Amino acid sequence: MLLLLLLLCLLGYVVGRFGRRHVSWLCYGLAGVLFIAASCGPLPAWLLVHLQAPYATRPDIAWTPRNAIVVLGSGTTKVAGTGQVVPNIFADGRILEAYTLYHACRQSEGDCKLVVSGGDPFRNGVPEATAYAEVLQAMGVERTDLLLETRSMNTWQNAQFVQPMLKAYQAQRIVLVSSAVHLRRAQIYFTHFGIDATPVRGDYEDVRLTHWPNALNLSLTDLALHEYLGVLIYHISSAMGWSAPPSRYGAP
Repeated sequence: MLLLLLLLCLLGYVVGRFGRRHVSWLCYGLAGVLFIAASCGPLPAWLLVHLQAPYATRPDIAWTPRNAIVVLGSGTTKVAGTGQVVPNIFADGRILEAYTLYHACRQSEGDCKLVVSGGDPFRNGVPEATAYAEVLQAMGVERTDLLLETRSMNTWQNAQFVQPMLKAYQAQRIVLVSSAVHLRRAQIYFTHFGIDATPVRGDYEDVRLTHWPNALNLSLTDLALHEYLGVLIYHISSAMGWSAPPSRYGAP
């Protein structure tokens, strides 16, 4: 969002230097309106509701004899002075929801695997999957029920690298756990690789409408725009034939 505001201001300055003062003030005015709309809440509220609304209600899941719960990484944090690498604050909801689903699945007496997907995009020295798995084990998840995908650096690779693991396990029910704001893009990518997963939110973002600019609202605007941009890029890449070929779950 800040980059867009800077570009509008820069454009206003450039066209102003060429004597187009009306266009210049239009750019400055648009930048100001966008800043107020983003920082005071109306813009992120509108963007987020369209992203998160389909996942607001948690679905009832009919467990089968073979179930896979896929939880996507959202980053890690290195604890200062200790060298310990732990899940970051944005991962807490996903981990808790994954454990809750795992517990419910075990109650059904079916076979349940928790697939934790995430490499080390933050370069902290420990893959997200490994750091999350340690927490899940401490919560009571059996080590034999944990399948770790430790190579992926983004959501596209989450889907790409998890697909063969799910195929090998021959899961009959697949549940995808991520943040509500992230689930639309994640589900599109997983569907591209032939994974028919039931999406379940681990957390839900809310906007605070304020009279004065708020840094959190700006961050939420950036978060929402990142998701919309990811979906747009996917559709453009697919139309141009740049994406990896679609595949169907269970296909050779």
